[in-house]
Amino acid sequence: QVHLVESGGGLVQAGGALRLSCAASGLTFSNYGMGWFRQAPGKERELVVAISGISGNTYNADSVKGRFTMSREYAKNTVYLQMTSLKPEDTAVYYCAARSRTASVTSIALPQSYNYWGQGTQVTVSS
Repeated sequence: QVHLVESGGGLVQAGGALRLSCAASGLTFSNYGMGWFRQAPGKERELVVAISGISGNTYNADSVKGRFTMSREYAKNTVYLQMTSLKPEDTAVYYCAARSRTASVTSIALPQSYNYWGQGTQVTVSS
């Protein structure tokens, strides 16, 4: 059974930083591309950053470019989301997701292209 478990969320002041972690189990980690999504109240789930399972290239939402960085550590079956210069509009539940490494890069931002999801971790940025 596949499990994705996020951690590291919390309350931070604007301008601060947080690092989220997502530990994966029950799957062959190298066979999956990984993504971080977020969902704010009343809004649709949106891609934050994703790593292609084949090329290793990352894809960032325009709203987080230059502030958020995604990385993966194969030895620990873990991906990370380093968030800096946080803004109140970054407040959301952040989800980790996995999809087949062979899935088309054109769908990397689409939640429906991901096979597995974590339970989410709350990030709140105060002004």
